[in-house]
Order: sequence, then C-alpha cells, then structure tokens
Amino acid sequence: MRFVPIKSVEQQAVLAVHRLRQGLGEERTALANRIRGLLTEYGLVIGVGLDRLRKALPSILEDAENGVPGIAREVFADATRQLIELDARIGEYDRRIAALARASEPAQRLMKMEGVGPVTATAIVASVGDAKMFRNGRQFAAWLGLTPRQHSTGGKQRLGAMTKHGDVYLRTLLIHGARAVLRVTPTHSDAKSRWAESLRHRRPDNVAAVALAAKHARIIWALLARGQHYRPAV
Repeated sequence: MRFVPIKSVEQQAVLAVHRLRQGLGEERTALANRIRGLLTEYGLVIGVGLDRLRKALPSILEDAENGVPGIAREVFADATRQLIELDARIGEYDRRIAALARASEPAQRLMKMEGVGPVTATAIVASVGDAKMFRNGRQFAAWLGLTPRQHSTGGKQRLGAMTKHGDVYLRTLLIHGARAVLRVTPTHSDAKSRWAESLRHRRPDNVAAVALAAKHARIIWALLARGQHYRPAV
C-alpha cells in the first residue's frame, strides 16, 4: 500500500479547520448525551437526535410542574446555552468550509456526487493531495479501510468485514454520505440506486452503506486522478 505524501502547508491548514470542527462536534454530542441522561433521572425521556433535544429543552425549562428542582433547572438552562453556543461555533466552521469548497475546483467536482458535500469534498482534497499516488480506485478505497478483508478457507477466497485501516474521519464522512443517499434510493431508478436497492434486499443496511461508500471512494479516485467530471449512471 502506498502512503500519501507529506501534506503541503495549505492542506494542513484546511485539515486544521476540519479537526477543530470535528472536536466541536464531538463536544456537542457529549453534552447532548449528558443532558439527555440527566433529564431521564427526572422521568423526562427524549428520543435520540439533536433536533429532538433542541425542541424539547425550552418547554422543559418553562414547565414548572415537571418535577425538575430549581437548581437542576438552572443547570439545564446553562447546558442549553452551551449547546446553542456550540451550534453557533460549528455553524461558523461550516461557513468557512463552504468558502474553502467554493475556492477549490476539485472539491467542486466532487460535490456533484450524491452524498458528498463541502465537508467531505474539502477533507478528501486536503487529505489525498495527488490521487495518482494510488494505482486505482480499489487501492484508494483500501487506503480508506473500505475494502473487505480477504481470507482463504478450503482453497476459496472469502470476504470478511471491512479492514478499517486508514483515515477514520474520511471513512466516517463517506459512510454518513452513503447512508444519506440510501434514504432516497427507493424512489430513484438510476443504475446506482438499483444496485444499492438490490444489495439492501440481500444484506443489512449498514453493509449496504459501507459498500456504497466504497463505490463512492472509487468514483472519487477517478474524478481526482483523471480530472474527470461526475456523470450519474442512468
């Protein structure tokens, strides 16, 4: 496996933006889980998801009859302010990343793909540098840890779980993007959607998401290494 060369100062700067945004996202997730867990102790159960928590908190703080003591109510109000603050800071980083994407021609080409937005596009362009360092799309997908392990049993090659080697951040972004695409494939009739739906009928959704992310990785390699423009399969 070839390794990506040392990154330029510009690439490192873009990735610094990503790492700081990623840290803020992790901080927000941890805070949201903490708030949700503490509310459960008062019998206030809120479903998973930041949007649900954001919508529920104002009414919880205003409801004087929900059994939450005054001190706890003050703490939850403070935690809510922290959550709003983190939302605002992450929004600032998102706007910065969107500006970086607009200024990057390769990122603009990647964003024509389904499931690839400014965050994924700029992270890949900054992380990969020269995609020609990889012989083909499969090698690029393997570098991301999106190809299955291979092992022999009785003289037959069998495929196992994905290797999970490589950059966790990029792999996670591609898998999240693939999950977003899978939400709409039932209503689409293009070749990729038909392939994804066929796979979903045979394998769990998580397996289909990883497989689609690997397919996207191979397409991304072609776009970057060959300077191609994305053309959806009909």
